[in-house]
Amino acid sequence: MRVLIIEDEAPAFRRLQKILDEVRPGIEIVEVIDSVEESVKWFNNHNQPDLIFMDIQLSDGISFEIFDQVEIVKPVIFTTAFDDYMLKAFKVNSIDYLLKPIKTEELALSLEKYEQMLTMFNRGQSTNLNDLIQHIRLDDKKYKNRFLVKQGDKMLSVETNDIGYFYTRNGIVYLVTNSGKKHLIDHTLDDLTNLLDPDDFFRANRQYLIRFSLIQGVHKYHKGKLLIETTVLTEDQITVSEEKSSSFKKWLGM
Repeated sequence: MRVLIIEDEAPAFRRLQKILDEVRPGIEIVEVIDSVEESVKWFNNHNQPDLIFMDIQLSDGISFEIFDQVEIVKPVIFTTAFDDYMLKAFKVNSIDYLLKPIKTEELALSLEKYEQMLTMFNRGQSTNLNDLIQHIRLDDKKYKNRFLVKQGDKMLSVETNDIGYFYTRNGIVYLVTNSGKKHLIDHTLDDLTNLLDPDDFFRANRQYLIRFSLIQGVHKYHKGKLLIETTVLTEDQITVSEEKSSSFKKWLGM
């Protein structure tokens, strides 16, 4: 297997190389590149390898800029210290998204997914590489498990398990923790609906995206709506429309 590594941190490259040697002895690393500019030059002058490992934050920008300048037709495994770019990563031809520091077992599973994709392709189950990549993604979709929020001059990491709900007010989206602390975040509710596990979060209405553990009770409301009683104080009463009440009850297991 021939792989290309796009990574600007030497320790991260060495760790990735070490794990690759452990889980797939004999793997060939054709090149290590540390910038958007050099990556574009490389793709314009070389045949693409079997698989690409790509950090997101590079020395001169973010790696998504590479896709704007060259056509990448091979599968990509993204590696990054943050999960804020997960949604954007799955809009290009990625098959996995690994958080640093990369763990041996997680990388091994990523390579197994890649090999599964190749097996399907060789068996003729699909002749379209994009179809196979999409299949791999759907089989093992990862959801966001933490958010970086600003607190004064510092950045704070908030675990998804500590979040009660998200809501929007005047075009601004807020994250509210189980303890009632509120933080502004740079995501729309539509983005969050795709980033979060649908078993845990439900889009109650246009203003609120709520976590299962937030719900203390559900009551009938006027015009067929449902009123949600919450464990955390909210600025508004949270209601679910009559049209969404059936899917909401199913989500609750009612």
